[in-house]
Amino acid sequence: MFQSHLRDAAQRVEAHLQTVMASMDDLPVVEAMRYASAGGKRLRAFLVLESARLHGIDPDQAIWPATAIEAIHAYSLVHDDLPCMDDDALRRGLPTVHVKWDECTAVLAGDALHTLGFECVSRPECHPDPAVRAALTVTLARAAGAQGMVLGQALDIAAETAPEPLSLEEITRLQAGKTGALIAWSACVGAVMARADTAPLQRYAEDLGLAFQIADDILDVEGDAAKVGKAVGKDAEAGKATFVSLMGLEGARDRAEALVEDACEALSPYGNKADALREAARFVISRDS
Repeated sequence: MFQSHLRDAAQRVEAHLQTVMASMDDLPVVEAMRYASAGGKRLRAFLVLESARLHGIDPDQAIWPATAIEAIHAYSLVHDDLPCMDDDALRRGLPTVHVKWDECTAVLAGDALHTLGFECVSRPECHPDPAVRAALTVTLARAAGAQGMVLGQALDIAAETAPEPLSLEEITRLQAGKTGALIAWSACVGAVMARADTAPLQRYAEDLGLAFQIADDILDVEGDAAKVGKAVGKDAEAGKATFVSLMGLEGARDRAEALVEDACEALSPYGNKADALREAARFVISRDS
Protein backbone atom coordinates (compact mmCIF):
# COMPACT_ATOMS: atom_id res chain seq x y z
CA MET A 1 0.00 0.00 0.00
CA PHE A 2 2.79 2.44 0.89
CA GLN A 3 4.63 1.82 -2.39
CA SER A 4 1.40 2.59 -4.23
CA HIS A 5 0.96 5.86 -2.31
CA LEU A 6 4.58 6.78 -2.99
CA ARG A 7 4.14 6.12 -6.73
CA ASP A 8 0.94 8.18 -6.82
CA ALA A 9 2.71 11.11 -5.16
CA ALA A 10 5.66 10.77 -7.54
CA GLN A 11 3.37 10.83 -10.58
CA ARG A 12 1.51 13.91 -9.35
CA VAL A 13 4.72 15.81 -8.71
CA GLU A 14 6.28 14.67 -11.99
CA ALA A 15 3.25 15.96 -13.90
CA HIS A 16 3.26 19.25 -12.03
CA LEU A 17 6.97 19.79 -12.57
CA GLN A 18 6.50 19.33 -16.30
CA THR A 19 3.51 21.73 -16.26
CA VAL A 20 5.51 24.38 -14.41
CA MET A 21 8.37 24.08 -16.93
CA ALA A 22 6.14 23.84 -20.00
CA SER A 23 6.25 27.58 -20.73
CA MET A 24 10.06 27.75 -20.64
CA ASP A 25 12.07 28.15 -23.84
CA ASP A 26 13.22 24.93 -25.45
CA LEU A 27 16.91 25.42 -24.66
CA PRO A 28 19.57 22.88 -23.61
CA VAL A 29 19.51 24.23 -20.05
CA VAL A 30 15.74 23.64 -19.84
CA GLU A 31 16.13 20.16 -21.33
CA ALA A 32 18.73 19.50 -18.65
CA MET A 33 16.36 20.78 -15.95
CA ARG A 34 13.64 18.37 -17.11
CA TYR A 35 16.14 15.52 -17.33
CA ALA A 36 17.57 16.17 -13.87
CA SER A 37 14.19 16.51 -12.16
CA ALA A 38 12.68 13.36 -13.71
CA GLY A 39 12.44 10.08 -11.84
CA GLY A 40 13.44 9.23 -8.30
CA LYS A 41 11.33 8.04 -5.40
CA ARG A 42 10.03 11.55 -4.53
CA LEU A 43 10.18 10.77 -0.82
CA ARG A 44 10.51 14.45 0.11
CA ALA A 45 7.47 15.36 -1.99
CA PHE A 46 5.56 12.49 -0.38
CA LEU A 47 6.37 13.90 3.06
CA VAL A 48 5.09 17.32 1.98
CA LEU A 49 1.84 15.91 0.62
CA GLU A 50 1.26 13.67 3.65
CA SER A 51 1.97 16.36 6.22
CA ALA A 52 -0.39 18.63 4.28
CA ARG A 53 -3.10 15.94 4.24
CA LEU A 54 -2.59 15.45 7.97
CA HIS A 55 -3.47 19.13 8.50
CA GLY A 56 -6.36 19.35 6.04
CA ILE A 57 -4.51 21.39 3.41
CA ASP A 58 -5.99 21.48 -0.09
CA PRO A 59 -3.95 19.09 -2.33
CA ASP A 60 -3.96 21.74 -5.08
CA GLN A 61 -2.04 24.00 -2.70
CA ALA A 62 0.23 21.26 -1.30
CA ILE A 63 1.45 20.29 -4.77
CA TRP A 64 3.39 23.58 -4.97
CA PRO A 65 5.75 23.00 -2.00
CA ALA A 66 5.97 19.33 -3.02
CA THR A 67 7.19 20.45 -6.44
CA ALA A 68 9.47 23.03 -4.85
CA ILE A 69 11.33 20.51 -2.71
CA GLU A 70 11.88 18.20 -5.67
CA ALA A 71 13.28 21.09 -7.73
CA ILE A 72 15.65 21.98 -4.88
CA HIS A 73 16.62 18.34 -4.38
CA ALA A 74 17.28 17.92 -8.12
CA TYR A 75 19.48 21.03 -8.16
CA SER A 76 21.52 19.65 -5.26
CA LEU A 77 22.10 16.34 -7.05
CA VAL A 78 23.17 18.04 -10.29
CA HIS A 79 25.74 20.11 -8.42
CA ASP A 80 26.86 17.24 -6.15
CA ASP A 81 27.62 15.12 -9.23
CA LEU A 82 29.96 17.72 -10.74
CA PRO A 83 33.69 16.91 -11.01
CA CYS A 84 34.49 19.61 -8.44
CA MET A 85 32.18 17.84 -5.93
CA ASP A 86 31.56 14.08 -5.95
CA ASP A 87 32.50 13.57 -9.62
CA ASP A 88 29.79 11.00 -10.40
CA ALA A 89 29.04 9.75 -13.91
CA LEU A 90 25.74 8.04 -13.08
CA ARG A 91 22.59 9.15 -11.29
CA ARG A 92 19.46 6.95 -11.14
CA GLY A 93 21.15 4.65 -13.62
CA LEU A 94 21.57 7.38 -16.26
CA PRO A 95 24.45 9.71 -17.21
CA THR A 96 24.69 12.70 -14.91
CA VAL A 97 23.86 16.11 -16.37
CA HIS A 98 27.46 17.25 -16.83
CA VAL A 99 28.24 13.98 -18.63
CA LYS A 100 25.19 14.13 -20.92
CA TRP A 101 25.67 17.84 -21.67
CA ASP A 102 28.65 19.67 -20.13
CA GLU A 103 29.69 21.29 -16.86
CA CYS A 104 28.40 24.76 -17.76
CA THR A 105 24.95 23.41 -18.60
CA ALA A 106 24.93 21.39 -15.38
CA VAL A 107 25.75 24.45 -13.27
CA LEU A 108 23.10 26.57 -14.98
CA ALA A 109 20.45 23.82 -14.85
CA GLY A 110 21.12 23.43 -11.14
CA ASP A 111 20.90 27.18 -10.61
CA ALA A 112 17.60 27.32 -12.50
CA LEU A 113 16.08 24.42 -10.55
CA HIS A 114 17.18 26.11 -7.33
CA THR A 115 15.36 29.33 -8.19
CA LEU A 116 12.34 27.39 -9.50
CA GLY A 117 11.91 25.86 -6.05
CA PHE A 118 11.59 29.28 -4.45
CA GLU A 119 9.23 30.45 -7.18
CA CYS A 120 6.91 27.50 -6.43
CA VAL A 121 6.53 28.27 -2.71
CA SER A 122 6.10 32.00 -3.28
CA ARG A 123 3.29 31.76 -5.84
CA PRO A 124 -0.26 32.67 -4.73
CA GLU A 125 -1.47 29.21 -5.75
CA CYS A 126 0.62 27.74 -2.95
CA HIS A 127 -1.29 29.53 -0.17
CA PRO A 128 -3.63 32.54 -0.07
CA ASP A 129 -1.84 34.08 2.91
CA PRO A 130 1.37 35.93 1.95
CA ALA A 131 2.70 35.42 5.49
CA VAL A 132 2.47 31.64 5.09
CA ARG A 133 4.19 31.80 1.70
CA ALA A 134 6.92 33.94 3.26
CA ALA A 135 7.34 31.41 6.08
CA LEU A 136 7.68 28.55 3.59
CA THR A 137 10.20 30.55 1.58
CA VAL A 138 12.44 31.58 4.47
CA THR A 139 12.41 28.14 6.09
CA LEU A 140 13.25 26.54 2.74
CA ALA A 141 16.11 29.00 2.30
CA ARG A 142 17.50 28.05 5.71
CA ALA A 143 17.10 24.32 5.05
CA ALA A 144 18.80 24.54 1.65
CA GLY A 145 21.53 27.04 2.52
CA ALA A 146 24.49 27.57 4.81
CA GLN A 147 22.48 26.57 7.88
CA GLY A 148 21.33 23.32 6.27
CA MET A 149 22.14 21.37 3.12
CA VAL A 150 24.98 23.58 1.89
CA LEU A 151 26.56 23.51 5.35
CA GLY A 152 26.43 19.71 5.32
CA GLN A 153 28.01 19.54 1.87
CA ALA A 154 30.75 21.99 2.89
CA LEU A 155 31.53 19.90 5.98
CA ASP A 156 31.62 16.79 3.80
CA ILE A 157 34.10 18.35 1.39
CA ALA A 158 36.27 19.65 4.24
CA ALA A 159 36.35 16.16 5.76
CA GLU A 160 38.05 14.79 2.64
CA THR A 161 41.26 16.66 3.47
CA ALA A 162 40.96 16.66 7.27
CA PRO A 163 43.93 15.13 9.13
CA GLU A 164 41.63 12.82 11.11
CA PRO A 165 38.41 11.00 10.15
CA LEU A 166 35.23 12.57 11.50
CA SER A 167 33.80 11.39 14.79
CA LEU A 168 30.29 10.00 15.10
CA GLU A 169 29.11 13.32 16.52
CA GLU A 170 30.66 15.23 13.61
CA ILE A 171 29.12 12.91 11.00
CA THR A 172 25.74 13.27 12.67
CA ARG A 173 25.98 17.07 12.44
CA LEU A 174 27.15 16.88 8.84
CA GLN A 175 24.29 14.64 7.76
CA ALA A 176 21.70 16.62 9.71
CA GLY A 177 22.48 19.39 7.24
CA LYS A 178 23.30 17.56 4.04
CA THR A 179 20.40 15.10 4.13
CA GLY A 180 18.23 15.90 7.12
CA ALA A 181 17.47 19.59 6.60
CA LEU A 182 15.39 19.18 3.44
CA ILE A 183 13.65 16.11 4.86
CA ALA A 184 12.74 18.09 7.98
CA TRP A 185 11.41 20.99 5.91
CA SER A 186 9.30 18.59 3.86
CA ALA A 187 7.75 16.91 6.87
CA CYS A 188 6.86 20.22 8.52
CA VAL A 189 5.22 21.89 5.49
CA GLY A 190 1.69 20.85 6.39
CA ALA A 191 1.95 22.29 9.88
CA VAL A 192 3.41 25.54 8.54
CA MET A 193 0.61 25.86 5.99
CA ALA A 194 -2.00 25.17 8.68
CA ARG A 195 -0.29 27.50 11.18
CA ALA A 196 -0.04 24.53 13.56
CA ASP A 197 2.66 23.27 15.93
CA THR A 198 5.61 21.85 13.95
CA ALA A 199 7.37 20.23 16.94
CA PRO A 200 6.07 16.63 16.55
CA LEU A 201 6.88 16.57 12.85
CA GLN A 202 10.26 18.17 13.46
CA ARG A 203 11.17 15.40 15.92
CA TYR A 204 9.88 12.78 13.48
CA ALA A 205 11.88 14.25 10.60
CA GLU A 206 15.15 14.55 12.52
CA ASP A 207 15.06 10.84 13.35
CA LEU A 208 13.88 9.96 9.84
CA GLY A 209 16.64 11.98 8.17
CA LEU A 210 19.37 10.33 10.21
CA ALA A 211 17.92 6.87 9.60
CA PHE A 212 17.80 7.68 5.87
CA GLN A 213 21.50 8.55 5.81
CA ILE A 214 22.51 5.49 7.78
CA ALA A 215 20.57 3.39 5.27
CA ASP A 216 22.48 5.16 2.46
CA ASP A 217 25.78 4.32 4.14
CA ILE A 218 24.73 0.68 4.39
CA LEU A 219 23.75 0.66 0.70
CA ASP A 220 27.16 2.09 -0.20
CA VAL A 221 28.72 -0.98 1.45
CA GLU A 222 26.45 -3.79 0.34
CA GLY A 223 24.08 -2.32 -2.27
CA ASP A 224 23.80 -3.41 -5.89
CA ALA A 225 24.97 -0.58 -8.16
CA ALA A 226 22.37 -1.58 -10.78
CA LYS A 227 19.57 -1.09 -8.26
CA VAL A 228 21.07 1.92 -6.49
CA GLY A 229 21.57 3.64 -9.85
CA LYS A 230 25.02 4.99 -9.06
CA ALA A 231 28.46 3.77 -8.04
CA VAL A 232 28.72 2.06 -4.66
CA GLY A 233 31.73 1.57 -2.41
CA LYS A 234 33.01 5.08 -3.01
CA ASP A 235 33.10 6.06 0.67
CA ALA A 236 35.30 3.12 1.65
CA GLU A 237 37.52 3.66 -1.37
CA ALA A 238 38.00 7.29 -0.37
CA GLY A 239 38.61 6.36 3.26
CA LYS A 240 35.68 8.47 4.45
CA ALA A 241 34.27 7.96 7.92
CA THR A 242 30.63 6.87 7.76
CA PHE A 243 28.07 5.52 10.19
CA VAL A 244 29.02 2.02 9.00
CA SER A 245 32.77 2.53 9.37
CA LEU A 246 32.29 3.85 12.91
CA MET A 247 29.48 1.59 14.11
CA GLY A 248 29.85 -1.52 11.96
CA LEU A 249 27.09 -2.90 9.74
CA GLU A 250 25.05 -4.43 12.54
CA GLY A 251 25.51 -1.43 14.80
CA ALA A 252 24.40 0.88 11.99
CA ARG A 253 21.33 -1.27 11.28
CA ASP A 254 20.39 -1.32 14.95
CA ARG A 255 20.76 2.44 15.19
CA ALA A 256 18.64 3.03 12.08
CA GLU A 257 15.88 0.76 13.42
CA ALA A 258 15.91 2.56 16.78
CA LEU A 259 15.66 5.92 15.03
CA VAL A 260 12.66 4.73 13.02
CA GLU A 261 10.93 3.60 16.21
CA ASP A 262 11.59 7.02 17.74
CA ALA A 263 10.30 8.73 14.58
CA CYS A 264 7.08 6.73 14.70
CA GLU A 265 6.62 7.50 18.40
CA ALA A 266 6.98 11.23 17.69
CA LEU A 267 3.81 10.98 15.58
CA SER A 268 1.67 9.81 18.51
CA PRO A 269 -0.24 13.14 18.76
CA TYR A 270 -1.76 12.39 15.34
CA GLY A 271 -2.90 8.84 16.11
CA ASN A 272 -3.51 6.51 13.18
CA LYS A 273 -3.95 9.48 10.80
CA ALA A 274 -0.14 9.51 10.56
CA ASP A 275 0.23 5.83 9.60
CA ALA A 276 1.43 6.72 6.10
CA LEU A 277 4.28 8.75 7.63
CA ARG A 278 5.12 5.80 9.86
CA GLU A 279 5.27 3.58 6.79
CA ALA A 280 7.58 6.13 5.15
CA ALA A 281 9.95 5.86 8.10
CA ARG A 282 10.03 2.08 7.86
CA PHE A 283 10.54 2.30 4.11
CA VAL A 284 13.72 4.38 4.33
CA ILE A 285 15.63 1.58 6.08
CA SER A 286 14.21 -1.27 4.01
CA ARG A 287 14.85 0.17 0.51
CA ASP A 288 17.45 -1.28 -1.86
CA SER A 289 18.07 1.91 -3.83
